Amino acid sequence: MNSDKLAYNLLKGVNRAAREFDLLAAGDRVAVGVSGGKDSRALLDLLARGVDIPGEYRVVAIHIDGSEVGLPDLRPALAPWFRELDVEHVFAPLAVPEDEPLPMDCFRCAWNRRKALFFAADAAGCNKVALGHHADDAAVTTLMSLLYKGQVETLPPSQDYFEGRFTLIRPLIYLAEKDIIRYARACGWELPPEPTCPREETSRRVTIERFLASFTAREQQQFRANLWNVSTQSR
Repeated sequence: MNSDKLAYNLLKGVNRAAREFDLLAAGDRVAVGVSGGKDSRALLDLLARGVDIPGEYRVVAIHIDGSEVGLPDLRPALAPWFRELDVEHVFAPLAVPEDEPLPMDCFRCAWNRRKALFFAADAAGCNKVALGHHADDAAVTTLMSLLYKGQVETLPPSQDYFEGRFTLIRPLIYLAEKDIIRYARACGWELPPEPTCPREETSRRVTIERFLASFTAREQQQFRANLWNVSTQSR
């Protein structure tokens, strides 16, 4: 199956999420956080193709460059791809406090990246910030919350920040990771080397991901649905 056909199928899930959670509206200017991995690339590609909503929105690709803190420099690979998609794009540095211990742990890395992304989105005049979390990410987050916190929490499809200045959206929330992997391969994207994070191999998230991956595809699908249902019922 070619990439256009796969994109058509994936957009069905994106359109569903957009309708159910009111993720996009006419006139939105959406900052798409692009790390360079398969998920964020799929997110930008699908949003650039167009989600089925009344009216038009604009996307701005924002990559937070962490090369100064030891992460791979992906700008040479991403810049031509952004131009090929014909989307506005911004490369913003991952600024960290001078006393930040390196390598950063997962929480601090995510916090600093999110901060830099919001600052760049604000400078670009965006009112929404889109992240590439998918259904498997939501399931892992819910399971981590249950095991490590004794609470039921997941990744919300939509969440306001800074008194409504930004709305963070997750348009891929209904898509399975295996389908995104298949799409990335069909597109022939040059993805960053693995692992991209110095602490990735010892992170709790990776441990849970590997645990879920040990089950069959049918079981994984059932687990995703069950964890999503539990998390939504707890809201």
